[in-house]
Amino acid sequence: MTASYIFLTPPGSAGTRLDETRVIRDGFTWLGLLFPWVWLLVHRLWLYAAAAFLMQAIGGVLMDEPGLWSAGAAITLGVNLLVGLEGQNLRIRTLAGKGWNEDALIAADTIGIAEDVYFSDKAVQANTDTAAPGWENKTRPNGPHGQATSLGLFGFDGGR
Repeated sequence: MTASYIFLTPPGSAGTRLDETRVIRDGFTWLGLLFPWVWLLVHRLWLYAAAAFLMQAIGGVLMDEPGLWSAGAAITLGVNLLVGLEGQNLRIRTLAGKGWNEDALIAADTIGIAEDVYFSDKAVQANTDTAAPGWENKTRPNGPHGQATSLGLFGFDGGR
């Protein structure tokens, strides 16, 4: 099953190193669903963890009151579902707020394959010391504009 992995680089990072790059799987998290505030604490999302704990405590108190069991269960289940579905996004947004850069989004079967794809591309970029090729048209530098058309549509030089 293919999943998406988001690669984040630290703020001000000149090069891309394995120990500096964070990889976060974009998707549902079972541990976030089952243990929401604990999962948030493990990922250092303190404010969200406190809010989740408070909401679950309120839900637990409401479940003990006669006639309010369904409201308390809905609040508790809602917190669990919210963290399970959006917990990874909270991690990404928190790091982005601290200046981390979203460098790549790679779809792969495993995190190992995603890392291989990401870092192999970075290794190729770092090892190329060749000059950029000149793409300008040197055969007709002073030719009239609008003569290079593609089947009557827009020309290559921006004319019609």
